[in-house]
Amino acid sequence: MTTWLPTLGLVLAGALALPLQAQTAADKPVRIVVPFAAGGPTDVVARVLAPRLAAGLKRTVIVENRVGATGAIGAAHVAKSAPDGDTLLLGTSSIMAANPNLTANLPFDPVGDFTPISLVATVENILVVHPSVPAKSVKELVAYAKANPGKLSYASSGVGSTYHLGAEMFRSMTGIEWTHVPYKGAAPAIQDVLAGHVPVMFDNASSAIQNMKAGRVRALGVASLRRYPSLPELPTIAEEGLPGYETTIWIALFVPSKTPAAQVQLLNREVQAAVNSAEYKERLQGLDMQPRVSSPQELADYLKSDLAKWARVVKDAGIKPE
Repeated sequence: MTTWLPTLGLVLAGALALPLQAQTAADKPVRIVVPFAAGGPTDVVARVLAPRLAAGLKRTVIVENRVGATGAIGAAHVAKSAPDGDTLLLGTSSIMAANPNLTANLPFDPVGDFTPISLVATVENILVVHPSVPAKSVKELVAYAKANPGKLSYASSGVGSTYHLGAEMFRSMTGIEWTHVPYKGAAPAIQDVLAGHVPVMFDNASSAIQNMKAGRVRALGVASLRRYPSLPELPTIAEEGLPGYETTIWIALFVPSKTPAAQVQLLNREVQAAVNSAEYKERLQGLDMQPRVSSPQELADYLKSDLAKWARVVKDAGIKPE
């Protein structure tokens, strides 16, 4: 996404500006472990959330980046941490739901090693095509693909990425034939779509909206179960004849399993208050991300549903765990 880096200075300053009361109210800080590098979307969410969570808990909240193995190093660290509510994982749908179906010998169990706290944000994907593609809707794209089997190709940020798996689920649900063109990242993938070298891609909302407004791509549908707030006229893919189709990227907080229930409920209450604050909502919406909250049980159910969904997609696509 092109909007993360310009905001990094602001969110870093916000995360460091913790209330004096929070800095002196506890012996040790609460840590939010981000399994990705500073400056990325997950890190930005953590640093927007941290000062607001600190104010509610009346404790210092710091963000700690533990990078490596597509998020597994950070997740495994939290899984092995003391279950006292002082170490939180800012997990994503890729780390907790997709990667477990793609990685052999994963060093953590996404269900057994963690207790869910709450969703904190979602990033929607949008199905876009180059203007040279004659289809102007999802239904027309499916009809075109069926009339021209094997002619279409789609770009992704790599094998096993949300964009790749989302396109494979689309293929499975529609029965079309198309070719996967993987890239090393979303940026080079969308550049080739803009250039017309690859006609189709599932892209994140921030990038897709910018390119759509510039007339460089045509948006056909949102890959979520509800319409995107800033594009109310754009239907969901589910509405276009694929009931249940969803490839929403979610971001959520987890703690180690066996964390006391009282601590889980306290964290859930304060996380919900932080996410529902006007400041948090404004920051995330400015980044084309959607603030979201849930109960621990709702997040647990969502995680299990996503794990099962991606297991089916990976098996159907013939992708072998590595």
